[in-house]
Amino acid sequence: MSIATILQGKGRDVIHVKPGDSVLSAVQLLADKRIGCVPVVENDEVLGIFSERDLLYRVARDGADALNHTVGEVMTAPAITIDDQTPVLHGLSLMTKRRVRHLPVVIDGKLAGLISIGDLVKFRIDTIESEAASLRDYIQTA
Repeated sequence: MSIATILQGKGRDVIHVKPGDSVLSAVQLLADKRIGCVPVVENDEVLGIFSERDLLYRVARDGADALNHTVGEVMTAPAITIDDQTPVLHGLSLMTKRRVRHLPVVIDGKLAGLISIGDLVKFRIDTIESEAASLRDYIQTA
């Protein structure tokens, strides 16, 4: 199964920010939407990711002045991305190896979705439970 399958169920709408946006406005967006990160996008191209971790590192370095920076100065770049044909297990492996919890989905150079580790784990659990149910049904009818 590929990432496209997850996007079909989840949708492709992604909240994002621009590199020139202030860190304060991005933090307010994260808090308002109760999310942990946003892709940083300009002209539909993913330039990076701004996450809680980026904020934490900048606050540790600059204190409260961190909020006066632009997202482009604080974001993690380049973003680690995948496309919609990436297998789910490869996405999980990539997240584990690179220690990230979100992957922007890019198709033809443009942002097409955002996948979280929770999305991938839920999909895997649902798949495993479905396979187990099919095996139980098979065994009971054999």
